[in-house]
Amino acid sequence: MEIGGCPLPEDRLYDLENDVWWQEEVGTGDAVLGVLGTLGAFAGRFVELTFRPVEGRLGRGRSLATVESLRFTGAIRVPVDATVVARNPEVVRRPRLLNDAPYTDGWVARLRPERPDEPSRTLETAGAIAGRLEEQIRRRRIRCWPRTPELELVEIGLECSAVLYKLNDELARRAPGDAVLLVTDDPTSPIEMVRWSDQTGHPVLAHRAEGSLHQFLVAKEANPVPRRRGV
Repeated sequence: MEIGGCPLPEDRLYDLENDVWWQEEVGTGDAVLGVLGTLGAFAGRFVELTFRPVEGRLGRGRSLATVESLRFTGAIRVPVDATVVARNPEVVRRPRLLNDAPYTDGWVARLRPERPDEPSRTLETAGAIAGRLEEQIRRRRIRCWPRTPELELVEIGLECSAVLYKLNDELARRAPGDAVLLVTDDPTSPIEMVRWSDQTGHPVLAHRAEGSLHQFLVAKEANPVPRRRGV
């Protein structure tokens, strides 16, 4: 399922108030906990995740960890009474996994619910939260992208040639794999960005038009291969 351009897997349960998901592991009695992708889209690139130094049982609503981005700090809360079985060390080493793979490699912890039936009684399905999540996305002005941008480059009132000069200059300073979100009001930009990608070998990962504005998510390739020569 996709809500407002943001993925929402239907194979797990959700605590929308605390921006976490819960997915049972078949045959173990345990479940995996993670954060919603919309939280990462709202917060921006996460730079740190710190687990609380607690063992054993955590009550519903208690904080398991704290996450930080450049503009956000918040707690990851346990949605039911549960015992911590394991923590994901990769999200400590690479907090950006919470942004780029929130429903897979960016899982946070493995838990064992104190009452096995509690998650199904108190948490909600994707369908049940869809309407409220859509309102949250609208209210928070959340924009989900296939890769979290390192920078938002807003260029209004410039011709596309000047915009692309600035984009090239910015990408030259970036590491391979970094993404930049370019925002422009040039009406020719959809055509020009296709040409730019062909000439530079750097891909346009996504394009979104909102009113007079065009938003392009572009990524820097380590070894770009132009598909045609510049003109």
